[in-house]
Amino acid sequence: MDLKKGRAHLNYLLTLNIRQEEAFGPLALAFIKEHDLNEMGLTPEEQFTILMATIQALAPEPKRYNLKLELLEKAKALLSQSEFFNQELDQRLNQDIQKTRAEVDIYNKAMRPEREQGSPPPELSQQKLIVQTDAPEYFLNIAPKRATAYYQEKFGLTKKAKSAQHFSGSSRKFDPDNPDVQKEFSGACAPFMNVRTNAFHLMLPFDLKISKKPDDSLDAIVRIFYCKPGYSFPLAYEMGKLISQQDGQVLDIAMDDPNLLFVSASKIRESEFRNPPEDASPNVPPELAYPVSVIERSGTLGPFFQIVTHFKVWFDSSVVSLLIQGAPDLYEYGLQGGSGLMTRSHASDKVENYAEGLRNPLLDKLSFNYVNIHLQLSPGTDTAFVPYNTPLFTVHPVLNHQSCKLEDIQKLR
Repeated sequence: MDLKKGRAHLNYLLTLNIRQEEAFGPLALAFIKEHDLNEMGLTPEEQFTILMATIQALAPEPKRYNLKLELLEKAKALLSQSEFFNQELDQRLNQDIQKTRAEVDIYNKAMRPEREQGSPPPELSQQKLIVQTDAPEYFLNIAPKRATAYYQEKFGLTKKAKSAQHFSGSSRKFDPDNPDVQKEFSGACAPFMNVRTNAFHLMLPFDLKISKKPDDSLDAIVRIFYCKPGYSFPLAYEMGKLISQQDGQVLDIAMDDPNLLFVSASKIRESEFRNPPEDASPNVPPELAYPVSVIERSGTLGPFFQIVTHFKVWFDSSVVSLLIQGAPDLYEYGLQGGSGLMTRSHASDKVENYAEGLRNPLLDKLSFNYVNIHLQLSPGTDTAFVPYNTPLFTVHPVLNHQSCKLEDIQKLR
């Protein structure tokens, strides 16, 4: 941008400021950040004016104070070069800088206590979760990277939206089609993003389809179930009839029965997946072996399809519990996920699994549980298709309820 265009844009921005337009702040910040105002040829007076106007438009929120401090220091450096310089204004800028630095320090200490920067909190040591799975490279290394990329791409903010976050707009008017003032996006909400990008997600390296209809099943494997609340049963399809998978009995069930569930999977779609199951049949192509293995060992619990991932977690149940639940965006695919809190080993597994903890010193005094993915179709949904590497289930380590206590501050005085 040359001097003529730059000065014209500067005058336009200052006009917006005089009118107290909500778009002024985002546009002014973009102008300051994206251009070298010295190289453009703007005078120190012009640069100082736009900086001070932008500072005044910033939202009065501590998380904006680092930006405010940066702009204040730029303005102070320009003041001594401009015709605006006087001792009183210079002193006021110094006071604003000192005050803002002190406020940033208070904010940082409140947000990041010193004990979190070094050692762990008192009476708590870092908890180690030990995982056993038949696809460790995928679940522990590839999947977390894919989950982060998935959510960042899905909810990442544009440059305009990021700039708009810094300004509250003291005077607002109805302007829904102006992208310069739009900032209320999901990606701008820290708790919304934290539960996605800072959590551990389980996903699959192949496409998954769950449907009440048999049409257009995926190519690796198809399974059929009769499902309703309180009861489910595995079926098969032969010679135009539905039969029991247990004994081959022909069953009088129409293909459009509302309680039927058709589950199918594609071949492996994740290019870095390298974990074929140990029990894979030599007659099954490598790209089909893992999807076939996973879907074959999975089943139904009432209306839920339970995907058995063989993802076993060992943890100290005296301190930590594991909250498991459907990934936050499952509803967009027409699915609902189950949820549960793993507090200790359950009492319905094989004795061999309990004995493993006694034989291995690494697992001494630890509880274990399997994280299986539970999915059901959302009400009113007949078909759900989930592409590979889509987060399906989320694991949140949380403090055991006996390790924390809710206290009324009024009673602590």
